[in-house]
Amino acid sequence: MDHIGKEKKKLLNRLKRMRGQIEAIARAVEEDRDCARVLQQATACRGALDGFIAEVIEDHIRAHLIDPAAAPDNPQRKAADDLVAIVHAYLT
Repeated sequence: MDHIGKEKKKLLNRLKRMRGQIEAIARAVEEDRDCARVLQQATACRGALDGFIAEVIEDHIRAHLIDPAAAPDNPQRKAADDLVAIVHAYLT
């Protein structure tokens, strides 16, 4: 995943936030908190993971499926942009 080097710090920060969310869920379960609250926290964590996955997929598409030197109106670049939009629509 060398191609995500420039995004590495952002991705690691996302993972650290998710770690905190998972720890909060574990505490809530240990403390017998209300089910609705636990589910709310779990759903937020799932959303964060989906966002992380979408970012990694986008980075992969941009690094491996399109020529960085391609013009903005290049059909391959347009198709990659459309694919990224679809990924974000379904995962975020």
